[in-house]
Amino acid sequence: MSNHNLSRDEAATRSALITTHSYDVTLDVRDAADPAVAGYPSTSTITFSATPGSATFLDFISGGVQSVVLNGQELDVASVVDRNRIILEGLADQNTVTVAGTALYSRSGEGMHRFVDPADGQCYLYTQYEPADSRRVFANFEQPDLKAEFTFHVIAPSGWEVASNGTETARTPLTGDPVAAQWDFATTKRMSTYITTVLAGPYFKATDHWGATLDDGTRLDVPLALFCRASLADSFDADELFRLTKNGLQFFNELFDYPYPWGKYDQAFVPEYNLGAMENPGLVTFTEKYVYASRATDAQYQARANTLMHEMAHMWFGDLVTMNWWDDLWLKESFADYMGTLGVDRATAWDTAWVNFASKRKAWAYIQDQLPTTHPIVADIPDLEAAKQNFDGITYAKGASVLKQLVAYVGFEAFVAGSRQYFRDHAFGNTSLQDLLKALSVASGRDLAAWARQWLQTSGISTISADIVDDGGTLGAVTLRQDAVDPITGHQELRPHRMRLGLYNSDSTGALVRTESIDVDVTGPSTLVGALNGKRRPALLLVNDDDLSYAKVRLDPVSEHTVRTTLDKIQDPMARALCWTALWDSARDGVTPAARYVAAVEQFAPAETGIGVLLNVLGNASSAIERFVPPAARDGVRKVFLAVAAAQLRAARPGSDQQLAWARTLADVSRHGDSELSLLRSILEGATVIDGLAVDAELRWSLWQALAAHGQASQAELDRELSADRTASGREGHALASAARPDASVKAAAWDSAVTGTGLSNEILSATIAGFATAPRVMLEPYVEPYFECLEKVWAERSIEIAGRIVRGLFPAAQDLGEGMHAAEHPVIVRTDDWLGAHADAPRALRRIIVEQRSHLFRALTAQGATG
Repeated sequence: MSNHNLSRDEAATRSALITTHSYDVTLDVRDAADPAVAGYPSTSTITFSATPGSATFLDFISGGVQSVVLNGQELDVASVVDRNRIILEGLADQNTVTVAGTALYSRSGEGMHRFVDPADGQCYLYTQYEPADSRRVFANFEQPDLKAEFTFHVIAPSGWEVASNGTETARTPLTGDPVAAQWDFATTKRMSTYITTVLAGPYFKATDHWGATLDDGTRLDVPLALFCRASLADSFDADELFRLTKNGLQFFNELFDYPYPWGKYDQAFVPEYNLGAMENPGLVTFTEKYVYASRATDAQYQARANTLMHEMAHMWFGDLVTMNWWDDLWLKESFADYMGTLGVDRATAWDTAWVNFASKRKAWAYIQDQLPTTHPIVADIPDLEAAKQNFDGITYAKGASVLKQLVAYVGFEAFVAGSRQYFRDHAFGNTSLQDLLKALSVASGRDLAAWARQWLQTSGISTISADIVDDGGTLGAVTLRQDAVDPITGHQELRPHRMRLGLYNSDSTGALVRTESIDVDVTGPSTLVGALNGKRRPALLLVNDDDLSYAKVRLDPVSEHTVRTTLDKIQDPMARALCWTALWDSARDGVTPAARYVAAVEQFAPAETGIGVLLNVLGNASSAIERFVPPAARDGVRKVFLAVAAAQLRAARPGSDQQLAWARTLADVSRHGDSELSLLRSILEGATVIDGLAVDAELRWSLWQALAAHGQASQAELDRELSADRTASGREGHALASAARPDASVKAAAWDSAVTGTGLSNEILSATIAGFATAPRVMLEPYVEPYFECLEKVWAERSIEIAGRIVRGLFPAAQDLGEGMHAAEHPVIVRTDDWLGAHADAPRALRRIIVEQRSHLFRALTAQGATG
């Protein structure tokens, strides 16, 4: 195995031997705009203490090491460089090492990513490291517990904007190079290597500031800056972003009672970003998909605000106090996910933050927690490849859901008090689970060890159902049943739940409203709810009303009938969202036929006022049609759904988010069904004008992609559209549409460029894969065997980010259950099992992706056979 993959044991051994103090890093990117230049000079000087006489190693994934100087002695490069490690022997008590080498530009979003803007030909750079890619930019000790102070120097074209974690202290023209300059940045406070960062290029920059007077009377002043590519400047709503930033800084500074510790607060929106955002102290990076050049819904703006608050919370949870190793990744991500939603709820005008959390974020967690690869929130992470795979729905959304429950359990004030003490005790240090539990236990007066074991150290999701004895229209015995099998151990892990039961009935207007609620503690396999005995049977008994707990809910028969006939009458947005989730879970689990979920969407989605919920249920309906509806019924179900989408596109209020949601859904579902293609073509050509609908670049590409998937858009037409939209998003849209054309030679070319070629950047690769996969199943059948044959080669030769996109995206997921066939007998399931059996020693991260894709396919095939 490549020694890219640092193990937890190696990291523990290294941290026992050394303590890092400082880094001084110089990067020379003045030639970045020349595509023929593959790399750039990188020099890293590190001071550290060590056990005298010991040996350790530096990490550096590079294009070559020119020199290594340890404590004044130049070492033999050929002897000390072992692939991606630099061996340091005979260490003194205090050490200084300087490594000079060539770092390589990236097209995968890992390390120093280089992007050339197709709109104007300008070159942009930014870095992305989590969990361990700073070693692609400069030599270092790449693990989170070896914190240090960092001083960065960057040589770049003098007309560029350059930024790093620290404030700019000097900008000096280079002697002998009139078009280049050196930027020097202030030394940072102690931080981990993976959250250092550099940004360089002709970025558009906006500036502002925020300040506050602290309790001791001192003044906290925080300079603010925003960056985006110059070609996006006209779409950059900097004023709104600054407003959100100031609101967030005010909220978190007061909440945490620990002044923002990183000096300035820059935020950069960068191209081809692999993540939503990254919490680099002083310079947070975001995907530029949050710069809306096309029409965006209110839900998209709220999601962006959530991400902004999430990253800001990381300045404390994750940056100020950092986990020792990736096992405790949840210590930062679960908290930031919870705090991001809390920030939107408390510090902005949106009042649906927790509704959207319940509808979308928790749905992500529920899906992840039912996979055979699920894991405890506090996970077992033996190495960096495993860490890369654990940025998932468990670490983020389940962890945030469980923290929400913890807040209810210990009280918000105690939770905040414990968090404040945690920051004071461990500022600029590293921690584990026990450190946080100690602070929260002291603040709350509760022993949280049992809670942590049940919620943080077990896997799987509880399913709660209500058994109701109907006594002539009144409630007799009501028993809540809990089923909570841990997918890893196979054992029941019955967790305590604080739940609210909502009783809903029709009022005089016919609206379904909550008439009463009861809080109950669910423990063990069954809980008798005595407080309900003798009450009038409600039309809807909603278990987990207000979404207090993390659990799937099964509706009792009477309540399910109410929901399936009058869902649109439920007035409370949270209750409505929870009912949508219950219907979706029932379809995904094969309890009820997926076509019934699609029918519910057709009937009730037109009345859904919450745009975040509407977008989710429309996306679920699309997935249900293509994956869960039996093949014999699929064309008919899809045709009816497309007709409803087309009708709602015309009926929705002009210019509304709902209208845009139906337009996008019509285009997306039409990739697989041709019944409304004439309408799509007519909208594209302007022959049909939908009042209020902005047929902008994003929507146009979606329409073209649908036409292309059915062979109704020529390559020449797609090329002409690209010539009118020479943007990064236009290039992605064109790549997808081009690869979607149902031609065998087109599919072969897309496969080759993705699997064997190396010329595609990360986002164009994903677009090409998505287009390739948009095809009739019979057209993709010839690629099933080549897929399994290429897996090991792809994993060995490509970076983990790129390999993950290929392995996940090209899995033959679009399969149908044959008549009389069991899901386990499907040829692709059998072939997947054969591969897994024959490759027991394959890298864990690769096997995890394959196991998860198999699980998704097995679930889809099982749902296709549902007859309930």
